[in-house]
Amino acid sequence: MNKTLSSTSATSAEKARWTYKDFTWALSLFGTAVGAGVLFLPIKAGAGGFWPLVILALIAAPMTWFAHKSLARFVLSAKNPEADITDTVEEHFGKAGANIITFAYFFAIYPIVLIYGVGITNTVDSFMVNQMGMESLPRWILSGGLILAMTAGVVFGKELMLKATSAMVYPLVFILLALSIYLIPGWNTSMMEVAPDWSSLPAVIWLAIPIIVFSFNHSPIISQFSKEQRRVYGDDAAKKTDMITGGAAMMLMGFVMFFVFSVVLSMSPEQLATAQAQNISVLSYLANIHESALISLLGPLVAFAAITSSYFGHFLGAHEGLVGLVKSRSEMPVSKIEKISLGFIVITTWIVAVINPSILGMIETMGAPMIAAILFLMPVFAMYKVPAMAKYSTSAPARIFTALCGIAAITSVVYGAF
Repeated sequence: MNKTLSSTSATSAEKARWTYKDFTWALSLFGTAVGAGVLFLPIKAGAGGFWPLVILALIAAPMTWFAHKSLARFVLSAKNPEADITDTVEEHFGKAGANIITFAYFFAIYPIVLIYGVGITNTVDSFMVNQMGMESLPRWILSGGLILAMTAGVVFGKELMLKATSAMVYPLVFILLALSIYLIPGWNTSMMEVAPDWSSLPAVIWLAIPIIVFSFNHSPIISQFSKEQRRVYGDDAAKKTDMITGGAAMMLMGFVMFFVFSVVLSMSPEQLATAQAQNISVLSYLANIHESALISLLGPLVAFAAITSSYFGHFLGAHEGLVGLVKSRSEMPVSKIEKISLGFIVITTWIVAVINPSILGMIETMGAPMIAAILFLMPVFAMYKVPAMAKYSTSAPARIFTALCGIAAITSVVYGAF
């Protein structure tokens, strides 16, 4: 009897406070979000000037937390404790709804693979020309070789690649933090001296929301994370998912925005515009303008590692998603579907890398809107329409704020096009 009571008491204490396991989960969510998108965030977020960046920093944490905790609660609302996000969608919205979400999820991940195909080509080309003093290789050869090499790593060494990318996250985080601190002596007031155009401020913030959504997104891990909290804490899992997603959002806010501010304050508005025009990550650009051997070497290497590690995970997700979409509509053998899907993704990524469209433009028009639909809008819609979500519903202000951020991320694409 006493043993049972002490066990219950210990469990209650764990529910109410942070544990080491909670911290490791928060790190996992944080590590999922910190990828190549962070390397392009300073260019877009700083493009509107210093003061719009301050406002974006203030809204980044709540929009990240509200969206991810709502998605976690959505997964928790399934009857089956082992249900993932696809199972939950099918339970709440039927097979048609599940097909729509699967389709949307594929088109949230697939454009990111295309983005990284362009990004890795430009990073290596810039390194060869600016740091190695070499001539540029023909773009179709360079991009083809890099994409085939990365894809071969995924196909022939999947387990090794997953372990390598998991191990890579924390050294990347440490190096980015070290670079943020290293840039402090070079901070200047050129960004602050640009007088803000208050009439255009709302539009500037609106157009920057998609890159915030993209850079802070850790939705791919939310399904597994929520299932684990439900297994351990049962009906009280929502309290834990709220706590841990909140911790991850604050870590992202502190680390990522420190990196963004450090980069932006060490550059001029003209330099940010040049980096965007050259279609390279901010680290590659810093390597090209700094005489420091540390930044010249570390900048491109970190960019290469971040893009490569992100490519592996997103390629796997896109490939699985495409196989799932085709499999449900075709009678071909699965092995054949897998090969055709693999070929399609590699060839289209190669073509896009040769064309070299704007990476930020692709993030804003292709990546962020689909992520926003699944991450920001779907859980809020479920809170109003699905009875099982009633006890997991967030406060009305949080729902409204989350929905408005999702709508802003999607509508800004239309606004930006005109």
